[in-house]
Amino acid sequence: MDFAPWSDRTDESTRTDESTPADESTPAEGAGRAHGTGRADGAVTYVPATVTRSAKIVVAGGFGVGKTTLIGSVSEVRPLRMEEPITQASAGVDDLRGTPHKTTTTVAMDFGRIHMAGGRLALYLFGLPGQSRFQPLWEDLAEGALGCLVLADTRDLDASHDALGLLDGAGIPYAVAINTFPGAPGYPEAELREALALEPATPLTYCDARDRTSSLHALITLTEYLSEHRSAALLESRR
Repeated sequence: MDFAPWSDRTDESTRTDESTPADESTPAEGAGRAHGTGRADGAVTYVPATVTRSAKIVVAGGFGVGKTTLIGSVSEVRPLRMEEPITQASAGVDDLRGTPHKTTTTVAMDFGRIHMAGGRLALYLFGLPGQSRFQPLWEDLAEGALGCLVLADTRDLDASHDALGLLDGAGIPYAVAINTFPGAPGYPEAELREALALEPATPLTYCDARDRTSSLHALITLTEYLSEHRSAALLESRR
């Protein structure tokens, strides 16, 4: 599969079946293991014949911010989850104050797929581990990405800066979605933008990663921004 930005699909070999939407339940982050959840029958779900374009999107953010949950809530195929139990060795390293019931953590990536634009566009979603010690893996997984959705938690906005710095350095456009945890403080948009050091054009939205519709809205915000960003880049290159 070609992950070039908005790549046209010409390979007919995978066009053998329509995908079946996953169960719209919303497992909490950490639910499931490497096998993922969503398709109880374990059947392979092929890319539908309607797909003509594809794009690679990464989902980034701090530890425990909801990346696994968001991909699980929107993916139309069984999401792949590469997780391990949180052990005593992480004490003092991984901050569990915001997610005290979290028992597993992503150690490689999450993966899911969703279709947009009437089924013509396939988005391949790659969730990055939250801890900064995985930065070499972030760089590998972000290669070839059209854009990124960065999840942030108002209880610890500083946890987003490592991912934002990586994206800025790699020149990958992104949107930021505040995952609205119960009891998390709210701030005016201007203060959030200042705290996250966002450019004026960078989209800032809100979502509940457990809710499919809310998470889809965040992804739509990102794809609309990427479309505008790409159009502007094409116009600039022709001057």
